[in-house]
Amino acid sequence: MKFANINLGSDVEIDPSSSINNVIIGDRVKIAKRCSIFGGSDNPLEIGAGSIIAMNSIINGFAARVKIGKNVGIGQNVNIMADSGPTNSPQMQKVFPLVTGPINIGNHCWIGASAIIMPNVSLGDYCVVAANSFVNKSFPEFSIIGGNPAKLIRFFTTEEIEKLQSI
Repeated sequence: MKFANINLGSDVEIDPSSSINNVIIGDRVKIAKRCSIFGGSDNPLEIGAGSIIAMNSIINGFAARVKIGKNVGIGQNVNIMADSGPTNSPQMQKVFPLVTGPINIGNHCWIGASAIIMPNVSLGDYCVVAANSFVNKSFPEFSIIGGNPAKLIRFFTTEEIEKLQSI
């Protein structure tokens, strides 16, 4: 693998079995085993300070910008992709065109295990994504979402928001 365009903050921990390329990684980020995390040379993938990415996760920001906020928890086997479609078949692309677009995950989000986040999705601060969810649309801050496709389960209560903001 070619390593280039890597900007690491302080106290970053990356398991040696993981691969990164074209990234800007903030302070105190932890990346577990067997992760593949990459942006494009013109649009490096960004991971905010204090975020954690669990094992076997793939974050593909090659085709469009992917930005992950601060203190985000990403569970194991999560797939975040800025492009999707039948890349090897121009014939299939006539029927199922490639979908490409940016992804923005706000601060303090929690992405459950085996979730899939598709192109053109933005999650506001403090979003929770249930395990095994397929997220193909955007949700505002303080949303709790889940399902296939993901839908709003509920918003944080006033009491929950007050508790978060008092920390």
